[in-house]
Amino acid sequence: MGVAPHALAQSTAAPTGATPITLDQAMADPDWIGPPVEAAWWAWDGQRVQYNLKRDGEAIRDTWQAGIAGGTPERIDGAARAELDGPLPAYDATRSRMAFVRNGDVFVRDLRSGALTQVTRTEARESRPQWSRQGNLVFRAGNEWFQWQPGLGTSQAAAVQAAKDPATEPRADELRDRQLRLIDTLATERARREAVREQEEAWREVDPTRAPPTAWLGEDLVIVDSALSPDADWLLVVTEAKGADKGKAGQMPRYVTESGYEEFEDVRTRVGRNAPVPHRLWLVETSSGAVSELSFDGLPGIARDPLAELREKAELPPLEGNRALRVERDAYGSGPAIAWRDDGSAAAVLLRAVDNKDRWIATVTPRAGAAAGASLASRHRLTDPAWINWGFNDFGWTADGALWLLSEQTGYSHLYLAEGNGTPRALTSGEWEVSAPELSADGRTFYFTCNRNWPGDYEVCAVDRDGGPVREVTSLDGVENFALSPDGSQLLVRHSLAYLPPQLSVVEVAGGGARQLTDTRTAEFRARQWIEPEIVQIPSTDGAGTIWGKYYGPAQMEPGRKYPVVMFVHGAGYLQNVHARYPNYFREQMFHNLLVQRGYIVLDLDFRASEGYGRDWRTAIYRDMGTPELQDYLDGLAWLGEHRQGDVDRAGIYGGSYGGFLTFMALFKEPGAFKAGAALRPVADWSQYNHQYTSNILNTPELDPEAYLRSSPIELAAGLQDRLLIAHGMIDNNVFYKDSVMMAQRLIELRKDKWELASYPLERHGFVHPDSWYDEYRRILELFEDALK
Repeated sequence: MGVAPHALAQSTAAPTGATPITLDQAMADPDWIGPPVEAAWWAWDGQRVQYNLKRDGEAIRDTWQAGIAGGTPERIDGAARAELDGPLPAYDATRSRMAFVRNGDVFVRDLRSGALTQVTRTEARESRPQWSRQGNLVFRAGNEWFQWQPGLGTSQAAAVQAAKDPATEPRADELRDRQLRLIDTLATERARREAVREQEEAWREVDPTRAPPTAWLGEDLVIVDSALSPDADWLLVVTEAKGADKGKAGQMPRYVTESGYEEFEDVRTRVGRNAPVPHRLWLVETSSGAVSELSFDGLPGIARDPLAELREKAELPPLEGNRALRVERDAYGSGPAIAWRDDGSAAAVLLRAVDNKDRWIATVTPRAGAAAGASLASRHRLTDPAWINWGFNDFGWTADGALWLLSEQTGYSHLYLAEGNGTPRALTSGEWEVSAPELSADGRTFYFTCNRNWPGDYEVCAVDRDGGPVREVTSLDGVENFALSPDGSQLLVRHSLAYLPPQLSVVEVAGGGARQLTDTRTAEFRARQWIEPEIVQIPSTDGAGTIWGKYYGPAQMEPGRKYPVVMFVHGAGYLQNVHARYPNYFREQMFHNLLVQRGYIVLDLDFRASEGYGRDWRTAIYRDMGTPELQDYLDGLAWLGEHRQGDVDRAGIYGGSYGGFLTFMALFKEPGAFKAGAALRPVADWSQYNHQYTSNILNTPELDPEAYLRSSPIELAAGLQDRLLIAHGMIDNNVFYKDSVMMAQRLIELRKDKWELASYPLERHGFVHPDSWYDEYRRILELFEDALK
C-alpha cells in the first residue's frame, strides 16, 4: 500500500498533471487504489471507532481503531483483539449495557465501566442477541435459544425438535393390544415408563433449575427459523415440509482444477423448477412445551389468486384455498422476519406470498397458558400487481411498544408508525426513498438514509416519531450507511464519492460538519487526474419521465467534431449506478476515463428497472424485460447526438450480467443502432436463471410463456447483424456459462458472423483475477477501436 490507511487527505480533489490511466492499471488488482473501509462500528466509550480493512496483497481483513478526536489509527493485533467491540450491538432498556457478536460468540459490555463479559465461547455461531425489559439477554445458536442472566450465567431457554413426541399414543394396533393384554410384564414395564415420564414433567414444573421441556413439532417438518421472546417465555418457529421437492439442481463442470481431473459442482435450480417451499408458523410456550400452529387464514387477500387470468390462459388448474406463504424479509436471508417487543408481550412477523404479489406484517400476542388461543393479526398489507420489492421491508418496535415499518405503498419507500392497534401513519412522504431506519437512544427520533435532493444523493436524515419536517443531518452526498454512538449523540457515517472508496466520518446528530477519520487511498491513486462524471437528465420518449445518467467526456469539446459513443449498462437490473457514491463498477469507471482519453464519449444510465427511483420505475419491466430499458438507451443515444456532439452512427454498447442481457437485446432488437456490443456474463435465456429473481418479473415459463418469448435474447438472435463479443466465466454459478454456450450454438445455426466467445476457466460471475479482467477489457477496447473508428 502506498500510504498508511490512517492518512487523511485534506481534499478529495486530485492534483493536476497526473499520468493518464492505462488499461493494465485500470484492470490491476484494486490494492493499488487502497482498501475501502468495510464493516465499521463504535467502541463502547463513543470516543473511538473500529473498522475492517483488507490487508494489502492478501485476503485477510484486519481490524483498525481510530479516535474521533484525531490521531493516528492503529491496527489491533495480538491479545488486544480480545477487547474489541462488534458491529450491530443490542442495547438494554437503560442503555447501560450493549451485547454484540464477535467471532461467533456473544459478549456484553458495561457502558458505565467498560467491563467486558464473554457470554459464550463455543464452536457454534451465536446470533441475534436481544435484551429483555428485565435486563436478561437471549440469543440463538443454530435454532437453539439460550438466556444469559447477570450473576446466574447462561442456560438453555427453549428446546424444540422436528420429531415425534415420545409421549404420543401410538396408532391403534390389534397385535400390540393383544400383546399388552396377554403379557403382564410388558404392560407393567410400559406403565412404569409412563409414570417416570409423568413424574419428570411434574418435577420440571416446580423446579426452576431444570432445562425447559422439549416442544415436539412432528417428524414431517424441518425447522428453518425461530425467534425467542426476550423474556424467554415464547418461541416462534418457522418450518417447511420435510423432503419437499425443491426442483432439480444443476451440475456445473470445472475444467481447470487442482486435482487435474474434471470436477462437478452442484448449482441452483432454474426458475419454475419448483417454487420455494411454503412455510408454516408455530407458537411454543417454553415453560410447558405446548405447541400451537398460527393460521394464515385471516390475512387479507390470502385466498385471492392474482395470477388467475394467466393460469386460465395457460390451461393450468386454478388454485384452491390460500396462497402459499414464506416467513422471510428477502430472498437472501439478510434480516430476521420476526421481531419481538422487548417485554415479550407481542411479536411482529413479515409474511410474503410465494408468488411475491403480497407481503403482510402481522402481530401475535400470546397469553400465558393459552398457546392455542393465539392468532395472527394483520397490521399492514402491501400488494403489487407486478412484484413486492425484496428491499424496504425493515420493521420493529419502539420502546413503548409502537410498531414501525417501511412500505412502498405510495410508490416510494417511506417510514410509518402504528401505535396501539391503529393504522400505520406516515412519518415521511415524497418522491424519494427511506432506507435503514434506526431509532435514537431516547426513542424520540428516527434516523435513516434518504435521497431527497436527487435520486443519487444519499444523506442521513432524521424525523421525530410524532411527525414533522424531515431534516438532513449530513451533507456528504454519498452516504453508504451509518451507526448511532452508544450515547446517541453522534453518527459514525460510512461514505464515499466517485473516486473515493468508502471512508469514515463522525457527525453530531444535531448536525454540523463531518470529521473525516480515514482516507485509505494510495498516493498513486490520489495523484491521478480523474474525469468527474457529469450527472445528466434525459427526457424519456416513452413518457416515463427523467432517465438519470453519468456522462464522461473531454473537458473541452472540439467544435464541429463528432465523437464515437460508448454506452454502459449496469448489472442486476435492480441496481443504481448513477449516484454520488463510489461505484460498484470502479474498474469500468476507470475504463471510461481511458475511452475519453482515446476520443470517445461515454454514457451510463439508470434505465427502467434500476434502484433508487421508486416502485413504478422498478416494475416497468414486468412481463417485458429488455423493451423499456432498451428504449431508454435509444433515448440516451439520441440525446448524446443532440447535446454532446455524439456520432449516433458510431455507437457501441456493453455491460455485464443484466448489462450483458441488455446488450444482446440492443443488438438483436435494434440492428444497426449500435455497431458493436460486448455482452459480459450475459443472460441468454431467462428460463435458465433463478426463481427468486426471474419469477417476480416474468412469472414462470409454464405460467407465462409469452413473457419469456418476448424477454429472452436467444429467441431474438436472428436479428444480429453488428459486431458482438460474448465473454463469460466458465464457473459462473449465478448466470451459468451454459447461457453463452447455448447462444453460441444458436448463432452458429443461424450462420451469423462477426461474433466471438471469450471463455475464462477460473472466473465466476464477478471476475477476481487481474489477468482475466485485462484480457476481457482488451477485447472490448479492440472491438470498439475496430468497429467505431
